[in-house]
Amino acid sequence: MGDDAAVRADLEHGTIPRLVRAAARRYGPREAVVEGRTRVTYAELGARVERAAAACIASGITPGDRVAVWAPNTLDWIVSALGAVTAGAVLVPVNTRFKGTEAADLLHRTRARLLFVTGTFLGTSYVAALRRATAETTGGLPHLEQVVVLSDSAPEGYRTWKQFLTAGDRITNEEVRRRADAVRPDTPSDIIFTSGTTGRPKGAVITHEQTLRCYGVWSELAGLRTGDRYLIVNPFFHTFGYKAGIIACLLRGAVMVPQPVSSVDTTLANLAAERISVLPGPPTLHQSLLDHPARGTHDLTALRLVVTGAAVVPLQLVERLRAELGVRTVLTAYGLSEASGLVTMCRRDDDPAVIAATSGRAIPDTEVRVLAGPGEPGEVLVRGHQVMRGYFEDPEETAKAVDADGWLHTGDVGVLDPAGNLRITDRIKDMFIVGGFNAYPAEIEQLLGRHPDILDVAVIGIPDPRLGEVGKAYAVRRPGAALTADDLIAWSRREMANYKVPREVTFVTELPRNASGKLCKRGLR
Repeated sequence: MGDDAAVRADLEHGTIPRLVRAAARRYGPREAVVEGRTRVTYAELGARVERAAAACIASGITPGDRVAVWAPNTLDWIVSALGAVTAGAVLVPVNTRFKGTEAADLLHRTRARLLFVTGTFLGTSYVAALRRATAETTGGLPHLEQVVVLSDSAPEGYRTWKQFLTAGDRITNEEVRRRADAVRPDTPSDIIFTSGTTGRPKGAVITHEQTLRCYGVWSELAGLRTGDRYLIVNPFFHTFGYKAGIIACLLRGAVMVPQPVSSVDTTLANLAAERISVLPGPPTLHQSLLDHPARGTHDLTALRLVVTGAAVVPLQLVERLRAELGVRTVLTAYGLSEASGLVTMCRRDDDPAVIAATSGRAIPDTEVRVLAGPGEPGEVLVRGHQVMRGYFEDPEETAKAVDADGWLHTGDVGVLDPAGNLRITDRIKDMFIVGGFNAYPAEIEQLLGRHPDILDVAVIGIPDPRLGEVGKAYAVRRPGAALTADDLIAWSRREMANYKVPREVTFVTELPRNASGKLCKRGLR
């Protein structure tokens, strides 16, 4: 079919509610979601989503209202989120790593009227955290009229998932259909909050048509097929999980296997038990799989497609996935919340060196520029159909991010090769200057990552009285390695220009990363 899907998904379906209905009709008896022993077909998923939409309507949700979901990757997340969007609401996915005060801040800023929240997850009561934060918030959360707990029990004042759904029984299928059909392609479908690695999270407003167009292209370039079994480890609150996961599967009739916890042991077990064929995720996930001591006891032969990004991808990782696991297609991509999560992507016939060293070329109908000379690093600018409508109710920050000509200033530093492949080298805010030389942490991290005893590494700039700034490395050693800081610094002097050599090294057991695999350097600083 080439770069463009035969029929653009935004033109074929128009909106996410219409996509859900089309998927139920097209793939009816096929498996849609697998959660433990629960197996849901596409027809059943469509019915569940319509029932959740009816309950949203019965709860007084009107078109354009914000509805939040604060829960891990589960079938209930899929149904509640798609139900809210089918009722015309704007979805606000909330990061499961947030504490109560951070979640309350998002709910307050978006004036969410309804929240779906998990009960207890990983030993934390999200309901208790929310109650505590609400009590501590000046004025509370006056717009939050209802909280639905995605479990069989709920504290006083909240409703269980079952009670919520039962309340929607008085809404007819015709009412749900009318509400769904009233949703327009150019209306907002969700507000995706940035990961906040460099400051307070901002909410990127994305429309139905932008979502469908991007993930129609993503599915086409990745080669996602009907019947593929897709393990969704990437969190649903992130574009990579929700859109490259749920939306892409709906478009192609693939089977969704949501995984709530990012555990390598669980991933291995799921890959074998469910005959998983598709596993997108950050490079650290795939590296951990390859290095897992029990890997050989699991049958991973069904795995055929890996899509990665969000960090530097070593060429060795691409080669090992192909050689050791027999993965036929390994692709890298680049995106950000402000561009619907997708800007560039490799193509399936690209050379492994291109896939490892770059994030591929611009997707169709997208322009990518770098504010520098050919082959030089500079800020990456993007213009195209995927650029957000703006930050939610923040015209000042929107004007800083998107200029008058429609170019999104990403804040990422990159290099374009002659073929148009983009290599992201850093964040503008991460760059530091050593004695007049620009030092890019991502480049230094890639070099340090070649050391046989280094498993993971992050570099930041620290003050230096003579050079202004110098590099400091935080490194994770391979198990059993006796590497010292002096050893690594001496090795670095042999492998890279002097201004790039870290002057300090601290060894840690793990690096702080957000759910999408990006390093959170604020904690290190």
